[in-house]
Amino acid sequence: MTSRSLLSLAIAACLALPGAASAADYTIDAKGQHASIGFRIQHLGFSWLTGRFDRFTGNVSYDEKAPEASKVSVEIETASVNSNHAERDKHLRNADFLDVDKFPKATFVSKSVTPSGDGKAKIVGDLTLRGVTKEVAIDASYVGGGADPWGGNRVGFTGTTKITLADYGITFNLGPASKEVELTLDIEAVQN
Repeated sequence: MTSRSLLSLAIAACLALPGAASAADYTIDAKGQHASIGFRIQHLGFSWLTGRFDRFTGNVSYDEKAPEASKVSVEIETASVNSNHAERDKHLRNADFLDVDKFPKATFVSKSVTPSGDGKAKIVGDLTLRGVTKEVAIDASYVGGGADPWGGNRVGFTGTTKITLADYGITFNLGPASKEVELTLDIEAVQN
């Protein structure tokens, strides 16, 4: 579920899209809560359980003239998992799932950004969760960018990906419909 951090990575893909300023470095606006990393997984095949990670940081480097050179990195505090249910969150933090005492951080570091036109891009990078690193791909879209009311510049993106829990050593049996987690990244980043 820490895979949500992957969603933050979608920021990089969005940065590779038109509409942002020339070469610039950005910080994900998690402090102002203008960013979120969410997840959802099927519950017994009957419904969707949703949640988010409340604490994360990240940076994006974007060059409008060379979007393929864009980069993104995200770090998530795994103990900040929040599914709006205290007992479930306690279970998600233990060794059956995120094992937050042993693995307090999950990270995503982009390796490539491939623009596909119409404000879309694919961001490929390494997601490290529970000490396991796997390559993931985020389908990202540019939302918008420009001057903000406080004299700064911002860019916004959204992105999605899926990860297989067993790939990261999470083998707790949640049923056949619950082997993958969908991650959604809604990111706003502030130019440094």
